[in-house]
Amino acid sequence: MNPVTRRKLISGGAAAVAGAAGLAAADRIATRYGLIPPDGGGIYGPGETLTYACQRLLTRRTPAREFPRSMISKKPFANAVAPPTEEFKRLQAGGFRDWRLQVDGAVARPTSFSLADLKSLPTRSQITEIACEEGWSYIAEWIGTPLSEVLREAGVLPQSRYIVYYSMEKDTWDSIDMADAMHPYTLLTTGMNDGDLPVPFGGPLRLRLPRQLGYKSLKYVTHITATDNIKKFGSGLGSVDPDYGYAWYAGI
Repeated sequence: MNPVTRRKLISGGAAAVAGAAGLAAADRIATRYGLIPPDGGGIYGPGETLTYACQRLLTRRTPAREFPRSMISKKPFANAVAPPTEEFKRLQAGGFRDWRLQVDGAVARPTSFSLADLKSLPTRSQITEIACEEGWSYIAEWIGTPLSEVLREAGVLPQSRYIVYYSMEKDTWDSIDMADAMHPYTLLTTGMNDGDLPVPFGGPLRLRLPRQLGYKSLKYVTHITATDNIKKFGSGLGSVDPDYGYAWYAGI
């Protein structure tokens, strides 16, 4: 084994010091601009903060990458979900006519939307890639209403800092900051590839967040809450994902 030279020790120590200094500088910048993610504490907190703050400062308004229609995946992969509840099966049997999206919290007009209500709002489509942290991905056309339109309809209040969204799947929820919530590429999708959004892919409603990894694009969304304090939800880390070792912010 090669002996450790004084130069290696010095250069290694310098790199460690530089890394620590970089994290400290990033922490100061993040604190200055209020860019501390909900999971910014603990041993991995500085890294999560660095990732989130840098992406927010550099890519706040950048669009997601879009693809030509010719690149839509022929056989998109629908990852497994929990078996549907009796309530979901009842709504599905009725063509989701009785399904509603509830919007509440820090809004002037708490309300609920049927699928018809959502489709009456301005809609857009995007051909974007959904990328899973497990390594698979596919490209699809997603059709829906920008989340920002729904929040405007409900009169989201200026003090809102996060949007919490819940799935019909038991104990499944997540959240995003207002930069992503108001971004034009963040859609409440009701359609996929020129048709209704299939149930295996999250129908009748899925939040599509193409600038983050796939687990942030929650399926079967039925409830949205605006809040100025994410710490009062769950374990205070912004979603259930950090409890299982995933980052709250999963920017790509």
